[in-house]
Amino acid sequence: MNGSDDGRSVAVIGMACRLPGAPGTDELWELLCGGIDATSETPPERYDVDTLYSPRRRPGRIGSRRAGYVDEVADFDAEFFGMSATEAVELDPQQRLLLMTAYEALEDAGQRPDLLAGSRTGVFVGNARSDYLESAFRQGLDAVTAAQFHNFRSLIPARLSYEFDFRGPSEVIDTACSSSLVAVHRAVQSLRAGEIPLALAAGVNIKLRPDEGVLMTQAGTLAADGRSKFADADADGHAPSDAVAVVVLKPLGLALADGDRIRAVVRGSAVGNDGRTSDSVLNPSLAGQVEVLRWAYADAGVEPGDVDYVEAHGAGSPALDALELRALGEVLGRGRPAERPLLVGSVKTNIGHAEAAGSLAGLIKAVLCLEHGQVPPSLHLATPRPDVDWAGLPLAVPGQVHDLPDLDRPALAGVSGQGSSALNAHVVLGQASRPVAPPEPVADGAPYVLALSARSPAALAELVRAYAAYLAPDGPGAEHPVRDICWSAALRRQHHEHRAAVVGSSHEELAAALAGAAGPARPKRQWRERGALLAAVADLYRAGAAVDWGQVFGLPGRYVPLPRYPWQTRRFWPGEESGTDGGADGGDLASRVLREHARTRFDDGSALTDIGIDSLAKLRIVVELNKLSGGDIDPEEFGRLRTVGELRRWTRALEAPAR
Repeated sequence: MNGSDDGRSVAVIGMACRLPGAPGTDELWELLCGGIDATSETPPERYDVDTLYSPRRRPGRIGSRRAGYVDEVADFDAEFFGMSATEAVELDPQQRLLLMTAYEALEDAGQRPDLLAGSRTGVFVGNARSDYLESAFRQGLDAVTAAQFHNFRSLIPARLSYEFDFRGPSEVIDTACSSSLVAVHRAVQSLRAGEIPLALAAGVNIKLRPDEGVLMTQAGTLAADGRSKFADADADGHAPSDAVAVVVLKPLGLALADGDRIRAVVRGSAVGNDGRTSDSVLNPSLAGQVEVLRWAYADAGVEPGDVDYVEAHGAGSPALDALELRALGEVLGRGRPAERPLLVGSVKTNIGHAEAAGSLAGLIKAVLCLEHGQVPPSLHLATPRPDVDWAGLPLAVPGQVHDLPDLDRPALAGVSGQGSSALNAHVVLGQASRPVAPPEPVADGAPYVLALSARSPAALAELVRAYAAYLAPDGPGAEHPVRDICWSAALRRQHHEHRAAVVGSSHEELAAALAGAAGPARPKRQWRERGALLAAVADLYRAGAAVDWGQVFGLPGRYVPLPRYPWQTRRFWPGEESGTDGGADGGDLASRVLREHARTRFDDGSALTDIGIDSLAKLRIVVELNKLSGGDIDPEEFGRLRTVGELRRWTRALEAPAR
């Protein structure tokens, strides 16, 4: 099934994430296998936990000091996305982090954003928070500006669609804690219907305010120690966390035809509400969960008893855990041999409960489990819940790394998400068939050109270093043929304005050339003519010319994973300075204006229009200069300025009378 198209299966071709303790999927796997708890004390920049914390339930207080936090949530590469410092500060960090994570997921999938521009690519984002917007409103009505329009939650998927020029559906989905798994379901349905050829399904949750924690404290549902203790007798509730997660989905047939790297296959999915099968809209229902599990496996055409692993919702809830385990046992335990219990775990025990993004973090974990053929330990399980019939179900929560069973079929996994909206979701995943490497089209010793690019000189220098490490004998690129690496870099990466290119016939030659430790590679005699041709191609590429890489390489290569784009981030936060003026004096009027409005780096010879200061920006600047200088600025005189140098000289003249 995974090696051929059944017309309904959907391939997971790319993934990226920013989770507590894990800025990427490789780091997440290391964290999981290491049994690491990545939750931590609440940092002061979120809120003053010392003032708010109380171990006893009291009005206006929060009952836990800990949660799961993504580091450096204010950091963003504004220049890469063409934003000024002002725009970056005004934009919700959820949107900023999602932009970078989505770009990383597209890179992981080998999908070039420039070639997708104008396509009917769909974007589906699970989200339930707007903390940044609400914090701005709490500054008082006088602080409300038009910029807050950009931070309405409906703009979260729209921001991705706008930045990448995607023309397909662009939807924010809020079903509480099942939101991002419902986003996957919506994407799969849209792909199956032929509405779209490609989809990004995402979840984002950045916790900036204590309000929900105070509410949960009052309700008695917040874990006192800030840890999710799934399936444990001492589980005491919700342990909130940050998360940004993105997967790239494509119909399996198209992915196979296009030579994409298939990380897993979505075999089926289902969503459903509990209806009135419980005594309250907020109380979970066994019947509702059982129905959705049955629907999902019927949709997938999979026998539930064949499933090897389930990434549970696994919140560590006294009310929910036992019901979830019973539902899994009832549907997936039936007909299962006792010697092959269903393995069940929860990523929430490592990173906390990322709420609307939590189930997509779980899906990424499940894909990694299928890729590695292993299930990492689930943490904080000291005493299994006594109200669960562990022997009769049969289920097992691994306490150490556990190999998936070696059977004569691809492994199967399920992922569950449940929302306080009573909306349950389940996705069925199949292990991808291992790709068969095509034979090398030319003999060993042939030279190839490795083309790298970035949007700034600093990013390019960092990317060159990353590729040198990638190509080293102990680097991840050592297991891939040189031709596949160079082909992937040329045809599966977007080409930016700052460029580097080297020619070599081996990992060692390419790494040495990137490090500047060797002169031009001297290919074997039979390849010297080709080497000279590729050297000329490299020169053209470095000069900014468009290269027909398909013609350069001839036969297609095999897409292999490459180093991530090296973001050049700076901190953008209200009330803090965020310099972008390339190191110029930050105290004069020109520097203050440029720091707020320039969208790229510049020097005195840069044209104002080239750095993003258009006629509309000039009108805003005139208003600001009137306030800063205390004078009466002539808009026409300002409008005649063309370069950064002219702006500096003009503002110095404005300041001179005040000295």
